[in-house]
Amino acid sequence: MTNSQHSGILPDRRILIVGAGTRPSPDPDAPAGNGRAITVTAAREGASVVCADLDEDAARETAKLVAANGGRGEVVVADVADPDGCARMVAEAAGLLGGLDGVVFNAGIGVGYGLAGTEVGDWDRVFDVNLRAPFLVSKAALPLLTAGGALVYIGSLAGLKPGSRSPSYDASKAGLAGLARHVAAEGAARGVRANVVAPGLIDTVMGRAASAGNTDRERTAAFIPMGRQGTAWEVAEVAVFLLSARAGYVTGQVVAVDGGLSTLR
Repeated sequence: MTNSQHSGILPDRRILIVGAGTRPSPDPDAPAGNGRAITVTAAREGASVVCADLDEDAARETAKLVAANGGRGEVVVADVADPDGCARMVAEAAGLLGGLDGVVFNAGIGVGYGLAGTEVGDWDRVFDVNLRAPFLVSKAALPLLTAGGALVYIGSLAGLKPGSRSPSYDASKAGLAGLARHVAAEGAARGVRANVVAPGLIDTVMGRAASAGNTDRERTAAFIPMGRQGTAWEVAEVAVFLLSARAGYVTGQVVAVDGGLSTLR
């Protein structure tokens, strides 16, 4: 089945997903990361996708899952901490797909714990990946996006309220909202939209690593009004909706996917 035969909400759309892999984990029951879930879901909905990641093996594993679901997935290896690499990645993706209709920026890191435990180098490293890179990707992609195209940035609940205890992570994720609003303002005349998805406590490999000291997952879930952690697949559904024409009048927004944690706690 070719993508043009799909009846999903992204028929024949050409989407670049930055951070499409899932980091390796020794956990035999390791969950998918947000990037992998978004990529597979977008392909299931009819899109052709480019799986971009620093880890080539992780990107290829995602591309295999796309192919297994009858979709088209290309692989691009890129380091978003390299300013020139961001522009090359966007150009390569557009070349592979014959254009771009959407971009998802999912790459992100967290370094440092508290003000005292965060060095200047830690701060700069996090901002290079979490905020400078999406700026550079947006700068390269916006002129290439077709009318009606969309950018989706994967932020974090930490950008809305304190919680990660990493000042660089919190601040960089908060900055995505400002970037998205600017991109949305520039793209509005052509019908190009930009939004942020802010996941809360999601069961991913990165999430499990961040909470490795807390072995009581039921206790963690008790903090969430809905009583459980979310999944990357639930994040993916929102991201893919924002990429689609169904969200054609939604732009410049931050959409929390957090089981009510940001508003009900």
